[in-house]
Amino acid sequence: MPRSARPGGRGRRKADTPHPVDIHVGARVRLRRIELGISQEKLAAELGLTFQQVHKYERAADRISATVQVSTSRGTRMPRTRSP
Repeated sequence: MPRSARPGGRGRRKADTPHPVDIHVGARVRLRRIELGISQEKLAAELGLTFQQVHKYERAADRISATVQVSTSRGTRMPRTRSP
């Protein structure tokens, strides 16, 4: 039985909708990628990720960890102070 289906509501469940911060961060990654004129595949290769993962980050289906945010700021040549 999956954790989210356990009686008592224990376990971690994905939210029905992404958190507004995750939406904002994903939009900033996408905007910067487009500004640089690079594809999701190229950004993913620079970050050591799959293009599917970049796609999930951009549409806020997955939350971006702090480690990936730092890598993204390097991959998009964006100062960390402006990083999503």
